[in-house]
Amino acid sequence: MSEGATTTANGSANKKSAPRRATAESMAKKQREISVSEFFAKNRHMLGFDNPRKALLTTIKEAVDNSLDACEEAGILPEIWVHVEQTGESRYKAAVQDNGPGILKKQIPLIFGKLLYGSKFHRLRMSRGQQGIGISAAGMYAILTTGKPIKIVSKTGKNKPAHYYELRIDTKVNKPEILNGKGDGEDIPPGEKGEKYIQDNGIEWETHLHPESLDDTPKPLAHGTRVSLELEAKYQRGKGSVDEYLEQTAIANPHVTLHYTDPSGVQRTYRRATDILPPEATEIKPHPYGVELGRLVSMCKESNESSLSGFLTNSFSRVSPTIAKQICDKAKLSTRMRLKRIDRDHAEHLYAAIQDTKISNPTTDCIVPIGEDQLLKGLHSVVPAEFYAAATRPPAVYRGNPFQIEVALAYGGNVETQKITKDLLKELLYETDARTVRQFLILTFNGLGPDAADKILKTSKLGTRKSPNKMKPKEVDILFDAMQNVNVNEGQSMNVYRYANRVPLQFQHGDCAITKTIAGTNWRSYGLSQSRGNLPSGPVTIMVHIASVWVPFTNQAKEAVASYDEIQKEMRLALQTVGRKLGMFLRRRMKVKQQADRRSIFRRYLGEVAQAVSDINGVEKEDIYEKLLQVAKKKTAEADMVFDESGKAIDPAQADYGGGVLIVEKDEEEMLADMLNRPAEAAPSSSSDDAQNELFDEDEDEADDE
Repeated sequence: MSEGATTTANGSANKKSAPRRATAESMAKKQREISVSEFFAKNRHMLGFDNPRKALLTTIKEAVDNSLDACEEAGILPEIWVHVEQTGESRYKAAVQDNGPGILKKQIPLIFGKLLYGSKFHRLRMSRGQQGIGISAAGMYAILTTGKPIKIVSKTGKNKPAHYYELRIDTKVNKPEILNGKGDGEDIPPGEKGEKYIQDNGIEWETHLHPESLDDTPKPLAHGTRVSLELEAKYQRGKGSVDEYLEQTAIANPHVTLHYTDPSGVQRTYRRATDILPPEATEIKPHPYGVELGRLVSMCKESNESSLSGFLTNSFSRVSPTIAKQICDKAKLSTRMRLKRIDRDHAEHLYAAIQDTKISNPTTDCIVPIGEDQLLKGLHSVVPAEFYAAATRPPAVYRGNPFQIEVALAYGGNVETQKITKDLLKELLYETDARTVRQFLILTFNGLGPDAADKILKTSKLGTRKSPNKMKPKEVDILFDAMQNVNVNEGQSMNVYRYANRVPLQFQHGDCAITKTIAGTNWRSYGLSQSRGNLPSGPVTIMVHIASVWVPFTNQAKEAVASYDEIQKEMRLALQTVGRKLGMFLRRRMKVKQQADRRSIFRRYLGEVAQAVSDINGVEKEDIYEKLLQVAKKKTAEADMVFDESGKAIDPAQADYGGGVLIVEKDEEEMLADMLNRPAEAAPSSSSDDAQNELFDEDEDEADDE
């Protein structure tokens, strides 16, 4: 019998009465407003909290970004403390403190306990935060996963009290709920009394700035803010980790000092490379080209201007009275037309006239690029290499928003597989989620491509399907030896650092316009090997930075930059600029090596040739040797090309990279390592050859002295 039928006493079957359908009135009663925090609580993956490991990084990132913005806006050289501590099997406490200006008491609950509350969304100027959603979203995630409140301490002056709050977010209404001080927080008095109160109540607070040197006396911290959250998380080193994020932050922000304590208790400090703060960005008005029709209608309704001309000149940047008249004439509207009379048809004509009028690009003092010198300093302080190049493009515009592209490149140096210790390797193997050792190598070490991983596995003979979590101590030793001794420079893939408004982007590499543009650039022209559509191979680290008043991210988590044609064009031009400098360096280095090889051949046979000519012609051997020596040195002069620390040849006629270049001479240990990684040349076979070599070297030294 089919479902939905019943049998009566006489055996007949009757269908059940149909379920009662909802009426319009009953449906209307179910409708209610959705709080923004309630929405993101159910869709937290949109904000970067889709897994425990990513949640920890996003929490640290949002707090550090806020600290840097606050310090720079107040004209304070930033000093930031980051502390990650494990409190349970899958729980971590993340704390970030800065020496910024502090936050007013009444603003603290709103900033940390209300989503979409901030000062950066409506203003057009470069800043790390944009939406007023980051740190409050981190607090919401922490409360949802552990139930522990957000703890905030903020102080605005030396002799002023510190404000201490414990709060949670009421997601139903998107409002903060203060849990301590009878709903009003607590004030901690300044001085020794306050320090005792902090100590007695277990409140975490850095009381002194770290001295720059051991001889300096620590200075009391007069102002700043600290936020602590306990959340469900996972700490893991390697790509996409807190460690990598902080290291990359130090590159793009050479004016910051970062103190980092990881869950193992290991403390690391990234000292600032410069004491100069970046210039303060200036707020600008929206550009007419960046305003869509619906927004134009809203601006007309919200404006207090009386005339159409006044509205255009005072509401937009780069619109003078002359430009306003041109727009009105093309729209067939009077400049004196009352703004309240503007309807949708008028606005549509006005919008079309704006697009048809030539208006200058917006001013660019609203964005602050890092600058080529600072890019070189930042990259050199973190990434060991022998050649550095940087390029900053002129400002450009997309959708009326000014932006600027910067690119820095580092070539050379050892990969991370050759820099770690055996103990660290064991920790990484224990922490990883990778299923195979090959996958572990590729995902953990930046710049290590599949080919390089295969070379290590082939040498270690571990097999491609070996699980990293099940490796025996002997197998770990074998893997470590292979990682240290295998030359993986040829199989190394380009390491890409992506930045937006000085903030590192850690996830969604493949969806980002930066990665797509790099892969679409022809790096073979600049001396690197590259397969079509992929990143090039080689010991290269490249950093791409976009600075804009409004970065077009692909989602609210701010993980990747959208592919606008104007942005990708500027990226491509900047990449080509540093690519040409790298190609010039590699070609000249190859030429120097070739000339050095020729000179080496001359060294071996110069004495014998001089002796043979002397025997035939009866000419003095020393005279012939001296003349042959001069000819050899002249023919191989490029082997003596020497560059200064900025990358320019000692003789300016020999090399000119066009600025933005730093070349670092390798020390003897690094040069020996390079020699061990290539076939050794045959050694001279006799003592007479040794004498000739010494004579040749002496002549070179004399020439250098002259």
